[in-house]
Order: sequence, then structure tokens, then C-alpha cells
Amino acid sequence: MYQQMIFVNLATDDVEASKKFFTELGYTINPQFSSDDCACVLISDTIIAMLLGKQHYATFTKKEIVDSTKASEVLVCLSAESREKVDELVDRAIAAGGTASGQTQDQGFMYGRAFDDLDGHTWEVMWMDPAAVQG
Repeated sequence: MYQQMIFVNLATDDVEASKKFFTELGYTINPQFSSDDCACVLISDTIIAMLLGKQHYATFTKKEIVDSTKASEVLVCLSAESREKVDELVDRAIAAGGTASGQTQDQGFMYGRAFDDLDGHTWEVMWMDPAAVQG
């Protein structure tokens, strides 16, 4: 069966700093699809973040590139296998230079936190009890 993939393209001010940030979170940079103005971050087998220098990003759109430290352009939400993994990833992001974003969401069956990366893009990390999903 075909596994659909998602490539999240985000503008960055500093590709090298973004590479360092995401590797500190435990992700891998795919050098085959990375360059001085682009970092290919492997989140999972089917999720890739393409961190593009702003000039390079501008070649894909005629729209203005927002300052993501001042305006929200996207909320990226990643699943986690447990509450502890949510905390682990968000705490690593903050230690690597990101900032906490929003409030912790704890509804018992669902738990989440968020961080902003170095460019202000918001990444939510959520865990949901599998038994609650089933019904």
C-alpha cells in the first residue's frame, strides 16, 4: 500500500542554526536533499521538514514571507508515544534555543505541549491515549 508523505516547507533565517536545532531534538538531516540554503529534516519515514533559506523559499511563492516570530503561518502538530515523550521533546527544544509556546494541554486522555523553533514556527507535540481513540 502506498504511504503518502508530507513535506512541510518552512522559511528560515539561518539554515545552519536550524540544522543544529533539529539535530539537537534527535532528528536527522538528509544530506542528499540539503544544501547551503536548504535543510531536509527527517522527522519520520513519512514526515519531512524542508527548512529553506528565505531567498530560496521565495522561489516557490509569489506571496510575502511572513515573519513567523510575529505572525502565525502554520501550526505543525507531531504525535508522541507517551506523555513522557511529549515532555522530552519539548524540553529538548527549549534547551536547544526554542521557546515554550502556549499552555500545557492536559485532558487526561490527551496531553500536549508546544514550542516555537528558532524562526518562531510553532510545533505542537501531542499524546492521546489509544483506548480513547478506539472509542
